[in-house]
Amino acid sequence: MSEFVSRWFAIDQALIDAFAALTEDEQFIHVDPERARGTPFGGTVAHGFLTLSLLSAMAYDALPFSEDVAHSVNYGFDKVRFLAPVLAGAQVRGRFRIVERALRAPNERLTRYEVSIEIDGAERPAIAAQWLTLQKLK
Repeated sequence: MSEFVSRWFAIDQALIDAFAALTEDEQFIHVDPERARGTPFGGTVAHGFLTLSLLSAMAYDALPFSEDVAHSVNYGFDKVRFLAPVLAGAQVRGRFRIVERALRAPNERLTRYEVSIEIDGAERPAIAAQWLTLQKLK
Protein backbone atom coordinates (compact mmCIF):
# COMPACT_ATOMS: atom_id res chain seq x y z
CA MET A 1 0.00 0.00 0.00
CA SER A 2 0.97 3.65 -0.16
CA GLU A 3 3.60 5.31 1.97
CA PHE A 4 3.42 8.89 3.22
CA VAL A 5 6.17 11.02 4.81
CA SER A 6 5.73 14.17 6.91
CA ARG A 7 7.88 17.26 7.00
CA TRP A 8 10.70 17.50 9.55
CA PHE A 9 9.82 18.63 13.09
CA ALA A 10 12.46 20.34 15.26
CA ILE A 11 12.96 18.95 18.77
CA ASP A 12 14.61 21.78 20.70
CA GLN A 13 15.22 22.12 24.42
CA ALA A 14 12.29 24.54 24.83
CA LEU A 15 9.88 21.89 23.48
CA ILE A 16 11.39 19.22 25.73
CA ASP A 17 11.14 21.53 28.76
CA ALA A 18 7.51 22.38 27.98
CA PHE A 19 6.62 18.69 27.67
CA ALA A 20 8.45 17.92 30.93
CA ALA A 21 6.50 20.63 32.76
CA LEU A 22 3.19 19.53 31.28
CA THR A 23 3.66 15.85 32.12
CA GLU A 24 5.56 16.40 35.39
CA ASP A 25 8.37 14.19 34.05
CA GLU A 26 11.36 16.37 34.78
CA GLN A 27 14.01 13.67 34.94
CA PHE A 28 17.43 15.29 34.50
CA ILE A 29 18.14 13.43 31.26
CA HIS A 30 15.46 15.63 29.67
CA VAL A 31 15.81 19.00 31.40
CA ASP A 32 19.35 19.43 32.73
CA PRO A 33 21.79 19.85 29.81
CA GLU A 34 24.87 20.11 32.04
CA ARG A 35 24.14 16.95 34.01
CA ALA A 36 22.94 15.10 30.88
CA ARG A 37 26.31 15.75 29.20
CA GLY A 38 27.74 13.16 31.59
CA THR A 39 25.46 10.40 30.29
CA PRO A 40 26.14 8.12 27.31
CA PHE A 41 23.86 10.40 25.24
CA GLY A 42 26.12 13.41 25.76
CA GLY A 43 23.17 15.76 26.27
CA THR A 44 19.48 15.97 26.90
CA VAL A 45 17.03 13.71 25.08
CA ALA A 46 13.35 14.09 24.27
CA HIS A 47 10.87 12.01 26.20
CA GLY A 48 9.78 8.97 24.22
CA PHE A 49 6.18 10.02 24.78
CA LEU A 50 6.93 13.51 23.43
CA THR A 51 8.25 11.98 20.23
CA LEU A 52 5.27 9.60 20.04
CA SER A 53 2.80 12.45 20.62
CA LEU A 54 4.06 14.19 17.48
CA LEU A 55 2.47 11.45 15.37
CA SER A 56 -0.81 13.38 15.27
CA ALA A 57 0.83 16.47 13.79
CA MET A 58 2.89 14.30 11.45
CA ALA A 59 -0.26 12.50 10.27
CA TYR A 60 -2.02 15.81 9.57
CA ASP A 61 1.02 16.85 7.57
CA ALA A 62 1.53 13.64 5.59
CA LEU A 63 -1.73 11.75 5.14
CA PRO A 64 -4.12 12.72 2.37
CA PHE A 65 -7.56 14.07 3.17
CA SER A 66 -10.28 11.52 2.47
CA GLU A 67 -13.61 12.90 1.23
CA ASP A 68 -15.56 9.93 2.60
CA VAL A 69 -14.51 10.52 6.25
CA ALA A 70 -16.77 12.55 8.55
CA HIS A 71 -14.24 12.38 11.40
CA SER A 72 -11.41 10.22 12.64
CA VAL A 73 -10.24 9.28 16.14
CA ASN A 74 -7.13 7.71 17.58
CA TYR A 75 -8.00 4.07 18.38
CA GLY A 76 -4.68 3.17 19.96
CA PHE A 77 -1.54 1.18 19.30
CA ASP A 78 -0.97 -2.55 18.95
CA LYS A 79 2.78 -2.16 19.30
CA VAL A 80 5.15 0.69 20.14
CA ARG A 81 8.92 0.41 20.37
CA PHE A 82 11.31 3.20 21.37
CA LEU A 83 14.41 2.31 19.35
CA ALA A 84 16.75 5.30 19.51
CA PRO A 85 17.02 8.47 21.60
CA VAL A 86 16.11 11.84 20.09
CA LEU A 87 18.74 14.35 21.19
CA ALA A 88 17.80 17.97 21.84
CA GLY A 89 18.38 19.85 18.59
CA ALA A 90 17.43 16.92 16.35
CA GLN A 91 14.77 16.84 13.68
CA VAL A 92 12.26 14.02 13.30
CA ARG A 93 9.64 13.06 10.73
CA GLY A 94 6.91 10.48 10.44
CA ARG A 95 6.68 7.74 7.84
CA PHE A 96 3.25 6.09 7.46
CA ARG A 97 2.22 2.99 5.56
CA ILE A 98 -1.38 1.82 5.47
CA VAL A 99 -1.31 -1.93 6.05
CA GLU A 100 -4.99 -2.64 6.66
CA ARG A 101 -8.38 -1.02 6.16
CA ALA A 102 -11.47 -2.85 7.34
CA LEU A 103 -15.12 -1.90 7.64
CA ARG A 104 -16.41 -2.54 11.17
CA ALA A 105 -19.91 -1.29 10.36
CA PRO A 106 -21.45 0.29 7.25
CA ASN A 107 -20.20 3.74 8.34
CA GLU A 108 -17.11 2.84 10.36
CA ARG A 109 -13.61 1.94 9.13
CA LEU A 110 -10.58 0.81 11.10
CA THR A 111 -7.22 1.71 9.53
CA ARG A 112 -3.92 0.21 10.67
CA TYR A 113 -0.71 2.06 9.92
CA GLU A 114 2.87 0.94 10.29
CA VAL A 115 4.59 4.09 11.43
CA SER A 116 8.13 5.06 12.16
CA ILE A 117 9.57 8.29 13.44
CA GLU A 118 12.89 8.92 11.75
CA ILE A 119 15.71 11.05 13.12
CA ASP A 120 17.48 13.23 10.56
CA GLY A 121 20.91 11.69 9.88
CA ALA A 122 20.37 8.57 12.01
CA GLU A 123 20.30 4.98 10.80
CA ARG A 124 17.72 3.77 13.33
CA PRO A 125 14.30 5.31 13.79
CA ALA A 126 13.33 6.73 17.16
CA ILE A 127 10.04 4.82 17.16
CA ALA A 128 8.39 1.96 15.31
CA ALA A 129 4.70 1.32 15.94
CA GLN A 130 1.42 -0.03 14.68
CA TRP A 131 -1.18 2.74 15.01
CA LEU A 132 -4.93 2.30 14.67
CA THR A 133 -7.44 4.97 13.72
CA LEU A 134 -11.21 4.68 13.60
CA GLN A 135 -13.00 6.70 10.93
CA LYS A 136 -16.70 7.51 10.85
CA LEU A 137 -17.70 7.57 7.21
CA LYS A 138 -20.16 9.99 5.63
